[in-house]
Amino acid sequence: MANSNLPRRIIKETQRLLSEPAPGISASPSEDNMRYFNVMILGPTQSPYEGGVFKLELFLPEEYPMAAPKVLFPSLEEM
Repeated sequence: MANSNLPRRIIKETQRLLSEPAPGISASPSEDNMRYFNVMILGPTQSPYEGGVFKLELFLPEEYPMAAPKVLFPSLEEM
């Protein structure tokens, strides 16, 4: 994991995310920018979203954690 100029907090949180993934969620940092993540969330069982796969992009701004992460749901054309 390239970590040039990243705050220690982001490095630790990313390592934890990769070593202890939450059930039904996968997130991987971009090789080019460790503040940018591709995320995939599986719809929970026994819910209207069961069987769904939800892709999103997450970006940690320079001000993180004092500023919230930015999340984008790409359009179908981009997927």
